[in-house]
Amino acid sequence: MKELTRIENALFRMGGVMMLGGAVAYAFSPQWSLWLLAVGLGLYSLMQLRAEYLGTNLHVKRLRRQQLFSLVVLWGAVLCMSMQVMHWGPLHRNEWMVCLAIGSILQLYTAWRLPAELSKPNKP
Repeated sequence: MKELTRIENALFRMGGVMMLGGAVAYAFSPQWSLWLLAVGLGLYSLMQLRAEYLGTNLHVKRLRRQQLFSLVVLWGAVLCMSMQVMHWGPLHRNEWMVCLAIGSILQLYTAWRLPAELSKPNKP
């Protein structure tokens, strides 16, 4: 995996904290939480896309695809939240929470498995 610089790593972490803050802030201010979640996810997504994998390990490639799919699911959560907060589209309940949970679980799984796969020696 391509290593992130110190600034990119700080932006990555800041995006994660902003996403968490946006999910928690929904109880107090849904309008602000939407923007906090969207901006945080934007930072998080950009930095995760910068950390590309150029190797040939199939397990790491599969985990990387799962990681990118979870970003799509997390963006779906932002879309569903915007439908609920701004009253547009067909989804007006808490569907965004389901998307957020699925995306977060996939992110957690890949964050746990990727370092383990990357530390294994390459098989012939």
